[in-house]
Amino acid sequence: MSILVVRHEPFEHLGRFAEILKQKNIPFVYKDLGEYLALDACAPEACRGVIVMGGPQSANDPLPGLRAELKLIEQAVAAGTPVLGICLGAQLIAKALGARVYRNPEKEIGWAPVYFTEAAGSDAVFAGIASPATLFHWHGETFDLPADAEWLAYSDQCRHQAFRFGRNVYGVQFHPEITPDMIVDWSAQPANCGDAGTLDAPLDPYAADTAPLAWRMLEGWLGVGPGL
Repeated sequence: MSILVVRHEPFEHLGRFAEILKQKNIPFVYKDLGEYLALDACAPEACRGVIVMGGPQSANDPLPGLRAELKLIEQAVAAGTPVLGICLGAQLIAKALGARVYRNPEKEIGWAPVYFTEAAGSDAVFAGIASPATLFHWHGETFDLPADAEWLAYSDQCRHQAFRFGRNVYGVQFHPEITPDMIVDWSAQPANCGDAGTLDAPLDPYAADTAPLAWRMLEGWLGVGPGL
C-alpha cells in the first residue's frame, strides 16, 4: 500500500518528506488538483495514509477539485486513515472538520519562530522538538481550531500553526518539508511572485536547517496509525 499525496501545484511537492519515505522504503503516489480522486482510495485497506500538500489556492475557492479533496479528507477521517495536511492542506482539513478558513491579519512569508503548546510536549509527532523552532512559512490565510482538536503550536503572526484531531489527523500551517532548492523555486514561481514582491529582501534558503525536524515529525506521524 502507498501513501496518497494530494498535490495542488507540481512545485509544492513532498520535498524532504519524499527523501525520508524513500529511505524507509514507503511508497507514495501523487494525485494533482483536478485529478479523479476515488473516495475508497483512502480507506485503510487501500491506503497507508493521506498527505495533503500546500498551494496558492484558497480552501474556500469554488473548485471541483477542492470539493473532491474535502470529501476525501472527510472519508479518510471517518475511516481512521492517518491524515497530514501542510499549509493549504491543514486549512482543508480544518474546513472538512467544520472550522472556518479566512484571511490571516497579515501574510506570513519566510523564516519565523514557531512555539509549541504544553500539549505538544506529550504529542506523538511534536514531543521532543525544541520550542521555539525556526520554520518556514508561506501563507495568507488561517483557520479556526476545529471542534475537539488539540492545539499544538502558534507563531507571532498566526495563532493556529498546528493541531491534532483524534489520534492520527494532523494539520500544520508551516512547511516542515521545505528544502533550500524549493525556497528558490517558490520565489520564482509566477503564482507566488505577487507575495515575493512584498518582501523587504530575498528569502535566504539556508537560514535554518529543518531536516532533523522534518525527520522527527514525519517519523512521528508514520507511527500514529494502523498500516503506517
